Amino acid sequence: MTVPLPQIRNFSIIAHIDHGKSTLADRFLLHTKTIETRVFHDQVLDAMDLEKERGITIKSHPVRMLFPSKNGQQYIFNLIDTPGHVDFSYEVSRSLAACEGALLVIDAAQGVQAQTMANVNLAIRQHLTIIPVINKIDLPAANIEMCLEQLEELLAIPREEALLVSAKADLGIEELLEAVVERIPPPQTDPEAPLQALVFDSVFDVYRGVVAYLRVMHGCCQPRDMVRLFSSQLSTEIKEVGFFGPDMRADTQLSAGQVGYIITTIKSPHDIKVGDTITLENNPCSAPLPGFQHLSPMVFSGIYPIDTADYEALKVNIAKLRLNDSAFVAQPESSVALGAGFRCGFLGLLHMEIVQERLQREYNMDILLTYPSVIYRVFLRDGTMKEVDNPLYMPDPSAINHVEEPMIKAQIISPSAYLGAIMNLVLEKRGLCLKTDNVDQLHVMVTARMPLHEIVLDFYDKLKTVTRGYGSMDYEPDGYQAGPMVKLDILVNGEPVDAFASIAHADRAVARARMICERLREAIPPQMFKVAIQGATGGKIIPREDVRQYRKNVLAKCYGGDITRKRKLLDKQKEGKKRMKEVGNVNIPQEAFVAVLRASNSD
Repeated sequence: MTVPLPQIRNFSIIAHIDHGKSTLADRFLLHTKTIETRVFHDQVLDAMDLEKERGITIKSHPVRMLFPSKNGQQYIFNLIDTPGHVDFSYEVSRSLAACEGALLVIDAAQGVQAQTMANVNLAIRQHLTIIPVINKIDLPAANIEMCLEQLEELLAIPREEALLVSAKADLGIEELLEAVVERIPPPQTDPEAPLQALVFDSVFDVYRGVVAYLRVMHGCCQPRDMVRLFSSQLSTEIKEVGFFGPDMRADTQLSAGQVGYIITTIKSPHDIKVGDTITLENNPCSAPLPGFQHLSPMVFSGIYPIDTADYEALKVNIAKLRLNDSAFVAQPESSVALGAGFRCGFLGLLHMEIVQERLQREYNMDILLTYPSVIYRVFLRDGTMKEVDNPLYMPDPSAINHVEEPMIKAQIISPSAYLGAIMNLVLEKRGLCLKTDNVDQLHVMVTARMPLHEIVLDFYDKLKTVTRGYGSMDYEPDGYQAGPMVKLDILVNGEPVDAFASIAHADRAVARARMICERLREAIPPQMFKVAIQGATGGKIIPREDVRQYRKNVLAKCYGGDITRKRKLLDKQKEGKKRMKEVGNVNIPQEAFVAVLRASNSD
């Protein structure tokens, strides 16, 4: 369907987590009659149960709506609902690249949060028209004046531009739709130019292969066209084109300025990458669209089945999960202690939690995750550099010149009363507070530089604890920094256990080793001989704990007699224990690994 360009509006909704993006999208669908009231349910655009339960958006969801404006014209609105979490910021940036405008949603009770600022900066870099929307104005705790003040102070947006709405109570929605028509410009594009289309997302369909979500920048495409992907130089034929209403609806063509999908002959989702440019094979455009980058994982962890017999099932289910999550990386690995499993890469900690929950709930897998790690740069004495994401591959300490760890720059927004607690938390996590800015009379923004490794464990949870839930954080990569990083080994009866190995800062290694040794002492059942559990860095033993041993009372039948007789029996028992220790192995039960690793990840 060809639509006049002046009647197309492409926009996105951006906000912090839980500020009402999905609810506002629901209201738009109802007001434009895209969805009938009888089939409507909350969070229509959120497909996964996990998204609905957590109240977060994990995957982008486009939808086309028809809006009859008061000026007598009918407009086509292409809305792209984006994720709100920092782990998915690249996906947000590609979704914004497919738009001309963005609705910036701010919770009237919470005000501007850290992720709000990050998303606004992404939108400004894409030169989008921003419409500020203050949502939830019907709440008793709503503080509209504070939000307007923060809008001017933090984001430099005049308060007069803000629209007051309540998506839940259906207030101000019609005025907001009219503002989209008036303020967001139509696409500036050339329908006669060669095809140039941006892939802003893709999903895998079991029956039809890969479905690529497109924004057509220039030209048009239709079924039976031969197209080429710029990043992989892969050529393929288009089988079907269409749009989202919100379900997939086939069409005759996708023309310049429109948002929709194409289904090609490509069957592997890893061949179509988010941010790639698609053009015609026989009439290609001169250059790809800017901003494309290969997604690289930032956090790594091992995933193992609790029951080793479930390995094949885990292998199949991880492959299925990767079909709809191209950022999730997995490769087989084996551990002496845990058996066969997978070394997996994630965009961040939330991404890791989502993959873990989906494996457990959607695929009914009972799994165990090892201690999370990040990518360290290890510089060797021979001048070479090696990237290490698994502590098992850490080179010998004698060959290492120095180690660099990834750093991040974090922006934390919180009520001013918690400033001291936030600064203490940053220092506790080996961070450095660069500056503090007053957002308004009640809020402060702290800019800090911290190691990524400290963030991926429990920083966000602790931040919410010390700020009583009012603190919010956003971060971006900020290069590498040299530090005294060491490989921490845990030895049981003198043998290293690979499942507990980790890379730690030298100052924190002792505390972490002591914690694991104490937990293992409790988790490993008593043995026939005394078993030493030790933490070691570079061959040096730091803490030590002993597993209780079974001990027979050999003096029970020794009535009377000299002390030497008792000592002789005790020495004989001691020799037997010593001989047993030389030939005996310690069997660490699976429950001990589960208890220690799960406790370590939750700390």
